[in-house]
Amino acid sequence: MRKIVTKVVVAAGLLCTGKVVAQSVPVEDFGHLLNDALFFSDKYVTPATDAAIYQSVSGWVNSNKNTDLWDVSFGLHTNIFFTPKSDRTLTIYNSDFTFFQLEQGTQATVPTALGDKKQVYLTGMLGDDEVRLETPQGINMETVAYPYLQGSLGLGFGTALVIKYSPEVKLKKSKYQVYGLGLQHSISQYIKPLKNRNIYLSLLAAFSKEDVWFNFLDVQTDYGTLGISQINGLVDTWQFQLTASKVYGNWEPLATFMVTTSEVKYKVGGERGSIEDVIPVQQVVNDGLKEIYKTRVNYIGEAGVTFNKGNFNVQGILAFGKFVNTNVSVHYLIN
Repeated sequence: MRKIVTKVVVAAGLLCTGKVVAQSVPVEDFGHLLNDALFFSDKYVTPATDAAIYQSVSGWVNSNKNTDLWDVSFGLHTNIFFTPKSDRTLTIYNSDFTFFQLEQGTQATVPTALGDKKQVYLTGMLGDDEVRLETPQGINMETVAYPYLQGSLGLGFGTALVIKYSPEVKLKKSKYQVYGLGLQHSISQYIKPLKNRNIYLSLLAAFSKEDVWFNFLDVQTDYGTLGISQINGLVDTWQFQLTASKVYGNWEPLATFMVTTSEVKYKVGGERGSIEDVIPVQQVVNDGLKEIYKTRVNYIGEAGVTFNKGNFNVQGILAFGKFVNTNVSVHYLIN
């Protein structure tokens, strides 16, 4: 983090105009303020982006049975994520910051993006002027449920194209969107003894993009607003999974093992701050956030069951690993 404060100060200094200097803007203090924003953004939003990975990779396989050419399915999914207590809070210390200090005490427990509405005040001096800031609230939801659409198209040779999409879903103090596509291929079609016993195996490779958005730091200063009132976590995930199932009449229990690799990026935004006329705060902070981009590798298990009746099926899925995520769907099949 100390490297970041140097970059922030240098960038701010380079971008200062004659007008700014005339106004005696304390550039170094601004650099320390933005450095604290970078520190807090990492701690605040990372639990939510880690959770978003589980939400995006669940429920891709609706059935392991062979898909014929031009078979089509349409489905409505509801994803239900349980926010773990350990990821709802973080502890901050005065020693964590270079600009802000806690208004009361030397340490405090505050919510992450997955946490509750508790807030504490931070204060700092920008030149001779005090800046007072409330820490951001979390979504204040122990379970997060949202709908999305999923469909598949048979391409022949036991292969299906799977597509999922959700419009932008507004949650409490946040928004979420996911979309992606994958290819599912039947392995059991090559192993006759498995087919004879109604046992099915398939491989899936999929790519999804998630965007999670939260209210962030509404910083007011005597030099203007900073324009970092929201933060986005942008997650690109590749997943590879093996799914096994066995059909018992109308029932098809499934078990899956998957490996996921996710590239996690962060971006601040919101209404343009008035300080942008003197220092490009959003650009400086977003450049600094590149220092904390992450790559996440997860090993996730999944268990579920599908009930088939005519052209309809209903499925329930439980994904587990670091987090627990459930997925319930209803599909209509055209073949």
